[in-house]
Amino acid sequence: MVAAVILSALAMSIIVGVRYLLASGGFALATRWRKPGLYAGLDRQIRTEIGWSLASALIYGIPAGVVAWGWQARGWTRVYRDFHAFPLWYLPLSVLLYLAAHDAWFYWTHRYMHRPRPFRIAHAVHHASRPPTAWAAMSFHPWEALTGAVVIPALAFLIPIHVAALGAVLTIMTVMGVSNHMGWEMFPRWLVEGPAGRWLITASHHQRHHEDFACNYGLYFRLWDRLCGTDRGLGRLKEAA
Repeated sequence: MVAAVILSALAMSIIVGVRYLLASGGFALATRWRKPGLYAGLDRQIRTEIGWSLASALIYGIPAGVVAWGWQARGWTRVYRDFHAFPLWYLPLSVLLYLAAHDAWFYWTHRYMHRPRPFRIAHAVHHASRPPTAWAAMSFHPWEALTGAVVIPALAFLIPIHVAALGAVLTIMTVMGVSNHMGWEMFPRWLVEGPAGRWLITASHHQRHHEDFACNYGLYFRLWDRLCGTDRGLGRLKEAA
């Protein structure tokens, strides 16, 4: 059993690492195409971001591997395969529940990470990316990576979700994590500055966090920032050199 759990954790770490390289690499290539010169002179920073991110992938993979083993071998989780186990309307609702719970966890742990001691010990690694790039999405100190690694696996034991819906959650998490750090806005202005943009986080909103630090702590939604008075609007995205 122990060997099976270790192999599952190792396999998930590899999967998370490959997913990071493909997603961040893809958005970095898109940046090179759409905003040539934006990452000029950042080669050393990008190498550091990749190093921290691959270490984070290992940390993320361990609880994910344990959950995957528990789901397949023991049926411990609330992840299900049968589309008819719950009403079909529950599929999108489950995705929203996971995103809302993850967003709340991220807001409060992220805000805590900006207290002087945890910032100095851990979160400073992420903010060393100046400006952040598409490679910085998982550039975390191991202590910070651990706080992010446990939330989705924990939810898998608490909230029922179809395996395909869980895949959608992980896809949204990956795309938003990378695109919010890449230094330019891929969404049209009408969305970012319109009604939807007042509640959804994009690169323009997260850029303000990397400029001012003490604001804009959310991951997917601006709800907690608005409720807690930490929303300071959109940042100024750097133009390509």
